[in-house]
Amino acid sequence: MAGASGYAGGEALRLLLGHPEVEVGAVTAASSAGERLGAVHPHLRPLADRVLAETTPELLAEHDAVVLALPHGASAGLAAQLPDDVLVLDCGADHRLVDPAAWSAFYGTDHAGTWPYGMPELLTGSTTKQREALVGARRVAVPGCYPTGISLALAPGFAAGLLEPDDVVVVAASGTSGAGKGLKANLLGSEVMGSMSPYGVGGVHRHTPEVEQNLSGAAGEPVSVSFTPTLAPMPRGILATCTARVRQPVTSATAAQLRSAWEAAYDDEPFVTVLPEGSWPRTADVLGSNAVSMGLALDERVGRVVVVAAEDNLVKGTAGAAVQCLNLAFGLPETLGLTSVGLAP
Repeated sequence: MAGASGYAGGEALRLLLGHPEVEVGAVTAASSAGERLGAVHPHLRPLADRVLAETTPELLAEHDAVVLALPHGASAGLAAQLPDDVLVLDCGADHRLVDPAAWSAFYGTDHAGTWPYGMPELLTGSTTKQREALVGARRVAVPGCYPTGISLALAPGFAAGLLEPDDVVVVAASGTSGAGKGLKANLLGSEVMGSMSPYGVGGVHRHTPEVEQNLSGAAGEPVSVSFTPTLAPMPRGILATCTARVRQPVTSATAAQLRSAWEAAYDDEPFVTVLPEGSWPRTADVLGSNAVSMGLALDERVGRVVVVAAEDNLVKGTAGAAVQCLNLAFGLPETLGLTSVGLAP
């Protein structure tokens, strides 16, 4: 585990401690190297006395699988030094995008290449899903937290040819853990409590091209997305409200047609739930789980579908996705070490 001192690294370790087929090996960090893991993650009691090692390719290469929970731009160089037979699960963005121009535009560095994208449930056509590309893989680009909920929320409509590709609007709220563990003035408790605030306004958030890539793959044509993220006064969770215009004129049968497409897409998925008509997800219901819960409705007056999706940004949005992909890569049951059950109250 590289980057074990951060939120994503700590969450991955929490899940892996409960995985019956995994033994946790080296735990590494950068500025926290030399510290006890228990000093930065006191909740990980079985690993509390482990000492965080310096992150080196030589140390990581000794393992069957490596999770990279590193800042964007830090994974590519390290991963390039690891043997081809080591499973590398990159929780950063370095290998998610297919288009080098999109990477350069949003990240400002050279494109490091593209790995199989780690969202098994994502529709890549009318009947195909991304899962097929992950079985037996040895390099996996774990999806971003926002793209997970947003892509799963809208992909069924695009795959079924029901939605217009040029007027997609998403507003999503995230807990503060999505910004990482570094000290930032805008994330202080006194700044966050009792307040919500937007950021990345105007189409500049780095997850935008990832969402467009996913939805374009499902649609079979370019999809453009207007995405506005907001910061909510909670430690974890994402609630994404996603809307798109319905392609055909709205009739009395349109709402049923839309619901049928979503239910057909996810009826057999263990971690994606389409709620009954009139029910809506809450972040509280998915905390600690690898689940995405969504509700949908047709706004008949304006001819738009509205899909609201909830996920835990640290589990299904990051670490849980890595474990799910680890299972697929090694031929294990996909749900091993994961749960679709949230914490309540």
